[in-house]
Amino acid sequence: MKDVVEGKAGEKLLPGLDVAPTTFNLVDLENEYSGDPKRPAYVIFAEQLATVEANYDFILFDCPPNILRASQCGVFSANEIYVPSNPDALSLIGFTLLVEKLGKFHQLSASFRKSTMGVPAQVQGLIFNSIKTGVDIEVPKMRMQLRLNQFRSAKRVGQNAKIFDTQIRDAMVVRRAVTLGLPVILVGDATDETAQDSVVSDYRKLATEIVRQGAQL
Repeated sequence: MKDVVEGKAGEKLLPGLDVAPTTFNLVDLENEYSGDPKRPAYVIFAEQLATVEANYDFILFDCPPNILRASQCGVFSANEIYVPSNPDALSLIGFTLLVEKLGKFHQLSASFRKSTMGVPAQVQGLIFNSIKTGVDIEVPKMRMQLRLNQFRSAKRVGQNAKIFDTQIRDAMVVRRAVTLGLPVILVGDATDETAQDSVVSDYRKLATEIVRQGAQL
């Protein structure tokens, strides 16, 4: 889908912003896809991506929190990885497992990489989201920082990897956006305008911080 953001008259508001939408049916990918072990799906994906890569300044892969077949395609082609996380114990465990599985995938796929692809993507940042108003997250943040420091010392994440300063707050408009399948910035009315503005501001600050972090690579 090319130039997906349009005005009421059909004019292209953000030319060049294209989307390759997914479907819930892709959850069956793990069981139904049988490819050639000598030419894995992530290699085919990377080759196809290379034919259009020069057309874009940025290409974002929105992957589930695992390193299964679909995520492998994004991870293999990516230059950097950013991990959303809730400030809780389960997210700490999940992040630990993710980094471990990421390392195993890089070992598995190393023989398929080309020199032009550069080094395999590493985690460059953690982003806390769903932050409820008035909730103190300093303890889980401290624990996550400790784990990130351990991984950084072991060179299992990027050497500049950090917990981002920007945090995405919890708001009803976010849940509505998920239900409607729309970007947060396009959801809302007068009753939640303040919440919408604050969450939109969070995402804008996050985008700026991601670009700044990526420029250090």
